[in-house]
Amino acid sequence: MTNQHQHQLDARGLNCPLPILQTKRALLRLAVGEVLRVEATDPHAVIDFLAFTEKTNHRMLSHREQDGVYIFLVEKGED
Repeated sequence: MTNQHQHQLDARGLNCPLPILQTKRALLRLAVGEVLRVEATDPHAVIDFLAFTEKTNHRMLSHREQDGVYIFLVEKGED
């Protein structure tokens, strides 16, 4: 698994459902296989992102928390 990403989205300070909505919008602009790094501060983001990637063709490469910021690496899947 690689931690490289081509794109970044800052969703810090936003509450549910905005981090997911902005992530969906950002993924529309990516090519299949590109990786989006998302930073969020909403504690519910972990549940939301895991559910989002389970229900879509996008893939969660990794997620972690660092100093109150949740960092997700999401690989764009087929639409």
